[in-house]
Amino acid sequence: MEFEKSLQYLYALQSHGIKPGLSRTEALLGVLGSPHRSFRVFHVAGTNGKGSTAAMTASMLAKQGYRVGLYTSPHLIDFTERIQVNGAPISHDRVAALTETVRNAAESHLREPPTFFEATTAMAFAHFAEAAVEVGVIEVGLGGRFDATNVVAPLVSVITTIAMDHQQYLGDTLEAIAGEKAGIIKARIPVVIGRIEAQPLSVLQAMASEREAPARLLGREFDTQGDSSAQFSYHGVSQHYDNLACPLAGRHQLDNAACALAALEVAQEQGMPISEASVREGLRTVRWPGRLETVAGQPQILLDGAHNLQAADVLASYLTAQKASGFHQGHLIFVVGMMRDKDRRGVLARLARIPGASHLILTKARHPRAAEPEELAQAAAGLEIPMDITSSLPAAFARARALACREDTICVTGSLSVVGEAKAILEKTTVSDLRV
Repeated sequence: MEFEKSLQYLYALQSHGIKPGLSRTEALLGVLGSPHRSFRVFHVAGTNGKGSTAAMTASMLAKQGYRVGLYTSPHLIDFTERIQVNGAPISHDRVAALTETVRNAAESHLREPPTFFEATTAMAFAHFAEAAVEVGVIEVGLGGRFDATNVVAPLVSVITTIAMDHQQYLGDTLEAIAGEKAGIIKARIPVVIGRIEAQPLSVLQAMASEREAPARLLGREFDTQGDSSAQFSYHGVSQHYDNLACPLAGRHQLDNAACALAALEVAQEQGMPISEASVREGLRTVRWPGRLETVAGQPQILLDGAHNLQAADVLASYLTAQKASGFHQGHLIFVVGMMRDKDRRGVLARLARIPGASHLILTKARHPRAAEPEELAQAAAGLEIPMDITSSLPAAFARARALACREDTICVTGSLSVVGEAKAILEKTTVSDLRV
């Protein structure tokens, strides 16, 4: 099977939607020889921050010399970004071969087709087993309890944040969402918990207690200190590091780094050594594109995949701090594309209130769940900021560049899909469509 045909098959599985339950994934992996049992696992969930935490964890482990598999979603430009070994994406040929393997296994052993995410999760685990990885850092796709990745028996589980998102699948309260994410907590397996409000936190703690899973809480057993990711310290149960640095922008990345470091502490206590040099170098060199990523200057272009209100608040805090510190003195021109199932009004209102915000350019990504620009305009009705409606991201970019002066900032945000298309335009390449 050729790479493009394999993507066509995988994306066609989206028509089966999201199906609760782990039975299909377990059956599929059983046919493939249970590849997920061949390596140790860090399992990372959370509304926001889980991707950054997973990337940091994988980077530090790789610097220690471990062979590390990293499974994340969605991709920004190319499908192969989802499945990496020591930072190297899976090849197109391997995607094609594994798609054929998974398709044959599904057609011969499953009563119904797998979902897109079930199939890609099986492919990732099979690739990691064949690549002889020693440890896999596995990011949860959606929720936790019924997520296809929840078939793993992890060394440690991590839950970074709880916020309102994917309510149609996870519930419409923070407590309900926390209950879904608490599903990754396993009996007697340690769990690291990030900065979470009291009510959803109580749900996670109750599950940890019920399953006798030792829980480490950010702000209680471990924490960071510092004003930015450029220089900070970490204080944990057994490890303390001063003068750490991470290139991922934003004060919130200190919380993500804290969760990654706490997870590594748990691993060390279970006989998995990590040196201070590996910690420092892993954090210093980590890459996680599309999150407060500056990709050009004069005018500055900032890419951030903020897609819910909590993430929009993080973006707003970062931009406000930049302006207050003198790093940004021009106008902020936002290019925004969002999915239909998001809090469009809440995100757009938050962006419009940022000091220096001068324009909203509303657009859409080439994604089946993308909201039409006109829908975004309806959601933004009454906001006291000029708005343009554009039919595509190239048109939105052209409009933004026409409006911007050299000292201004063009911020592309609202979804990782629109950020991925923006990166593709800037890098003069194309995107693997229909990202989920």
